[in-house]
Amino acid sequence: MSDTARPDAATARAERAYLARSRYRFRLACLGFALAFLMIGGRLVTLGFAGTGPSPGGLYDISSTVHRPDIVDRTGRLLATDIKGATLYADPARVIDQDELVEQVTSVLSDVNAKALRAKLKAGGRFVRIKRELTPKQQEEIHELGLPGLAFIEEYRRVYPMGATASHVVGLVDVDNKGLAGIEKFIDDNPQLTMSGDEAVTISLDLGVQHVLREELGRAVKTYRAKAAAGIVIDVHSGEVLALASLPDYDPNRREQALDKDRLNRISSGVYEMGSVFKVFTVAGVLDSGLASMRSSYDASSPIHYASFTIDDFHGQHRRLSVPEVFTYSSNIGAAKMALQMGVDRHRAFLKKLGLMTRVPTELGESAAPIIPAHWQKLNTMTIAFGHGMSVTPLQLAASTLPLVNGGIAVTPTFLPRSREDGMSGGQRVLKRDTSTAMLKLMRLNVLKGTAKRANADGYRVGGKTGTAEKVVGGRYSTSALLTSFLAAFPTDAPEYVVLVMLDEPQRVAESSNQATAGVNAAPTAGKIIERIAPILGVAPRLEDEQRKFDAKVLASY
Repeated sequence: MSDTARPDAATARAERAYLARSRYRFRLACLGFALAFLMIGGRLVTLGFAGTGPSPGGLYDISSTVHRPDIVDRTGRLLATDIKGATLYADPARVIDQDELVEQVTSVLSDVNAKALRAKLKAGGRFVRIKRELTPKQQEEIHELGLPGLAFIEEYRRVYPMGATASHVVGLVDVDNKGLAGIEKFIDDNPQLTMSGDEAVTISLDLGVQHVLREELGRAVKTYRAKAAAGIVIDVHSGEVLALASLPDYDPNRREQALDKDRLNRISSGVYEMGSVFKVFTVAGVLDSGLASMRSSYDASSPIHYASFTIDDFHGQHRRLSVPEVFTYSSNIGAAKMALQMGVDRHRAFLKKLGLMTRVPTELGESAAPIIPAHWQKLNTMTIAFGHGMSVTPLQLAASTLPLVNGGIAVTPTFLPRSREDGMSGGQRVLKRDTSTAMLKLMRLNVLKGTAKRANADGYRVGGKTGTAEKVVGGRYSTSALLTSFLAAFPTDAPEYVVLVMLDEPQRVAESSNQATAGVNAAPTAGKIIERIAPILGVAPRLEDEQRKFDAKVLASY
């Protein structure tokens, strides 16, 4: 029995061992399948998030552009926004025939350089950007080619719905959607603007006012055949810039236009001898210092001869002139004698106090530096008194005018919203209130009786000063190349806004009575602008009888 039982016991042991090995193999197979599924699942997850980073193969198919907040004007109207657009790229590792791909792609995208694209593909790698900002039609045509190795990604693209309307303020971005100039650059330099979670950055511009300013400047360029024009509108209490235009300008949707040197922002980046508009500072200086009153007078009967220079009047009266007459007749002789009365040091210090000697800081960056005499002497004081011998930006000129019309407070201009209370409380007193009151009357008087009659806008009590400066051509002042300007404030009985208009080399045309001075081109342009923007800004016109009474009081003062 025992001999028969031994084989049966061995067989049982063998079967048990076989079953144990089978179970082990089964478990091992299950573990292998589980690991395989985990690996496949992990790979799928990796591929699913491939748009947020590089894949293990080195394929960087993500956008390098950044998302930017919208820019809107003070009323919420859109000036700049982001949209998503298609970018075409190639993965050289998946391209079957590089020459065919180059030929086919450039047949659809004619602006793609075939030689450069071929070189990039041959260089290898996993990501070759071919063209950004494809139109839907271009994207469809590329898709229909069906070429292996081509694909699309979405990238942010900056769009400016208003085109060139406010380009010098809004600015522009580069191909990666990063700010290059204007408010666009300011946003990048000041990320706290959007830390509150707001989707838009509001600026001080009023798109309606901006449109009027730009349109009227364009008409003036055409009418007077000027080379260029520029203008700005500022709230005299808050310092907010409501509009700024410089023509020719550029369309930020076509960023290459911004490279044209003639399309610079003349308001903040150009420096000019501004001519007789500077007399507002000369007269304000002599009044504020107490050296003269409205009843003071200056002998303008003959020119001033100094060394080899002669200072004479364009509208010469050849007699003694009162302070209001010096202003309204725009007497160079009278202005020079006022500055001499102040003295070199006091005159220079007064201009510095108003901000005419330093750059103007704004959200657009610092303005260009003024050009001032290296050695400020008696002759410099006389010529600067009537706007020659010192060059400033139009922005400086307009900003320095604010205290002359707002009661004497220097307010820094801003392109961001600011209340009038904050503007005035944050400003510094640089003039006596009585000086500001006197300057407003003089500016209104100049529109009623002086060189600025064509600037009058019925009902809006415009006041201002004309300026006609000879430009330097070939090292000499040219009588045929003029820079004309008009500096205005309105309404002069309760001032709210300063408007500056500048025309570069206007010509003698029939519409300007065959003259080229500021009174016949810059002044009427400013008048038209004020007439159109006043209702937008909520400035109510005076009735005709009320206007006459107000003007009678101004005239009776002198």
